[in-house]
Amino acid sequence: MQTFRAFRIFSADGRVGGRLVEATLDELTPGDVVIQAAYSSVNYKDALAATGAGKILRSFPLIGGIDVAGTVESSADARFTPGDQVLVTGYDLGVAHDGGYAGRVRVPGDWVVPLPAGLSLLDAMACGTAGFTAALAITRLERAGLAPGQGLVAVTGATGGVGSIAVAALSRLGYDVAAITGKDDQHDYLRGLGARTVVPRASIDLGSKPLEKATWAGAVDAVGGDLLAWLVRTTSYWGSVASTGLTGGIDLRLTVMPFILRGVSLVGVDSVMCPMALRQATWQRLATDMKPATLAPLTTVIALDDLPAAFETLMAGRAHGRFVVRL
Repeated sequence: MQTFRAFRIFSADGRVGGRLVEATLDELTPGDVVIQAAYSSVNYKDALAATGAGKILRSFPLIGGIDVAGTVESSADARFTPGDQVLVTGYDLGVAHDGGYAGRVRVPGDWVVPLPAGLSLLDAMACGTAGFTAALAITRLERAGLAPGQGLVAVTGATGGVGSIAVAALSRLGYDVAAITGKDDQHDYLRGLGARTVVPRASIDLGSKPLEKATWAGAVDAVGGDLLAWLVRTTSYWGSVASTGLTGGIDLRLTVMPFILRGVSLVGVDSVMCPMALRQATWQRLATDMKPATLAPLTTVIALDDLPAAFETLMAGRAHGRFVVRL
């Protein structure tokens, strides 16, 4: 039987780690659709899973990678035929089901999204789970009333995967973006993505009042913790904040004052179990009006062999943009 390379994660003697292996199709977890993988990507969740820094995986051993794009090789699902270009993000992929870091990926048909016109397979994973999450966040903000011309829209963790795509997509849509970052050497990078202004994280006084100066028409937050609380307290009347991440902590210290005195909304973003209709519509927007003007500046293409170094870079907070894994 034909073998292919894969990055499989193991747990032994209380330690979690991954390594490259030769795998076969019959070793993979069950599914209706077999995809010849072209690209996957590296998300913060992948780094947590592969290093054991977070309790992400629900079974071991498991091939990592929470997203993938490629071409259908075979399908028992009538919705897909060999040759179709498709992508998969979320669900149990790379968490309880063998994931995208492999030459072949086998998944249930209900997880598969046809690749929208306007995106290549490389583009799809340059966006990947992080970009899909950013696009969902923007969609939720728009549904809450956000529109261009209302004022500055803040993006925290702006050099990360979610943040970079959020900055670029919001700019493409005509929003005035304030990119908030702790990386003083990345200001030009963020302006290149379309940020109108860059706010150094060190310049922010988080304050201690239940309400601080109203500043933002809306915000996409990939950090959480005290920075998210500050965003809520500084959002303008009837503005909204979309919460997508937790690198700054899971605790949220707030009063009800922003909600009942300014009408601020705090909306959650979950890309894993997003309903399929919204999932497909969001990917369609990533292929059209939300698609960054250019994905090249925020994309670094790596090989499977480079995954450990990429995980280390993400965990150390040194990454900017997106790592795309060529398979």
